Amino acid sequence: MKPYKIILLSFVSAGIILASCTKDLDTEPLKTESITSATVFDDTTAYVEFLAKLYGSLTLTGQIGGYGDRDIDQPNDEGVTSFMRLYWSMQEISTDEAINAWCDPNLVEIHGHIWSDQNLYIQKLYQRIFINITYCNEYIRVVGKKAGDLSGNLKAEVKQYIAEARFLRALNYYYALDLWGNVPFVTEDNATGAFLPEQIKRADLFSYIESELKDITSELLPPNQDSRYYARANKAAAWILLSRLYLNSEVYLGKGNTKYTECIAFSDSVIHAGYTLHPDYRELFLADNHTCLDEIIFPIAEDGLNTQNYGGVMYIIHASCNGDAGLLDYFGISGGASGGGWNGNRFTSAFTAKFDDVTGNTDQRALFYTTNQSDTVNVVTDFTQGYLSTKFRNITSTGEKGQHADFVDTDFPLFRLADVYLMYAEAVIRGGSGGNLSTALGYINALRERAYGDDSGNISATDLTLNFILDERARELHWEAQRRTDLIRFGLFTGDGYLWDWKGNVMEGVSTDSHLNLLPIPSSDLGLNTNLIQNTGY
Repeated sequence: MKPYKIILLSFVSAGIILASCTKDLDTEPLKTESITSATVFDDTTAYVEFLAKLYGSLTLTGQIGGYGDRDIDQPNDEGVTSFMRLYWSMQEISTDEAINAWCDPNLVEIHGHIWSDQNLYIQKLYQRIFINITYCNEYIRVVGKKAGDLSGNLKAEVKQYIAEARFLRALNYYYALDLWGNVPFVTEDNATGAFLPEQIKRADLFSYIESELKDITSELLPPNQDSRYYARANKAAAWILLSRLYLNSEVYLGKGNTKYTECIAFSDSVIHAGYTLHPDYRELFLADNHTCLDEIIFPIAEDGLNTQNYGGVMYIIHASCNGDAGLLDYFGISGGASGGGWNGNRFTSAFTAKFDDVTGNTDQRALFYTTNQSDTVNVVTDFTQGYLSTKFRNITSTGEKGQHADFVDTDFPLFRLADVYLMYAEAVIRGGSGGNLSTALGYINALRERAYGDDSGNISATDLTLNFILDERARELHWEAQRRTDLIRFGLFTGDGYLWDWKGNVMEGVSTDSHLNLLPIPSSDLGLNTNLIQNTGY
């Protein structure tokens, strides 16, 4: 169905989570059927096949579809080791945009802002990010050594593959920067063998990510809508990640350290790279959204046949509905081995209040299922309380179900043009140079014209305030794993400046402490690595 397909192979020398692989694995195998880093690239197709592992690690949990051969130990639910599932939960369930009904203590802690360094989701997210970094380091190390011996087109292609691996490593380090701040730091330059990584300061990691992205940009694919390169990082993806880095610079570098001018510059590069808003907002989140190449710049690819797992968008869709046959049909799934509707995540009333009309007839971004659902969540475990999200579905734009009855085809749009419009506008309002308010207003109204179908939702320059931008980001980007970072940037994630249902584990919401703006380094890692210092407040 999709032009993009992840090829699953056993990754060589992954090693333990925070260390490089062991030196012994670099030796020639005694048996010809064994594969090591010394022989695997004898077949030149392995260069791109192993690169696919790096991309696949953003959603997959191991080498075998569904369950089996997991990268991270989690015997009870392998789906909980999926980066996309863990990251989405941390970015959304900790905010006003989602609350979970499972009575899972880990998710109760996340939404209630009462987590500790023992929280399983935080631990597994930490492990997933750093094992992804380990995979990238090994690819860069091994392939980098071989690249000089190649020739012709293959040499140029492999150089590009290395740049993509470096982008993915920078992306994972960006998530570590955003979530934990000061973290263990390892690159391909570290010696192989088990060791205790040093902890890098948040500001130094910021500089490293910035430098990496700038250094590799010239070697990445050009910005394009060519389906042959779908779901692969290109120059525009690097520019967007730089824009996000700069937009949040005051959070990462400290008060007064703003880089809004740089955010505008790189956002502008993306905006003028040939992308356009897809005409139908809802199609961006359907099973054939791989055709939305006009707007989606870098997705996490899913395929119901080739990338089966219980994390990723599979989790987002299944956990957003109940087992009612009609509702399952609407979402394009069945009640098969997956259990169909998982009765998990829904909105809080604080979020739905951001829409004047929850029917979607006015603003089509109001993608709520309200039948037999109340708006207010008085009982967290009652899935009938809180409106459901109908944003992500395993249905195509022509009404056909995905390839598989349960595993979904819907890709996750990690980077898309609408977010760049919003970043540009926010950076202008915050005082960045190189942009102007009139242009920013035009970008915001373009989003609203698509949402409303006409100019009836357009705003004026006086309406374009920071508070409006924050709410507009919620309306446009809800459930796209942005909310926690946005609320922290606006100073509203913790404290009492903005309350929502069950913030602080109290129904009406209460103030929470600012130390929660950073996650705790898991106690399990602190016990292993004596170089690490826990974040303040834990």
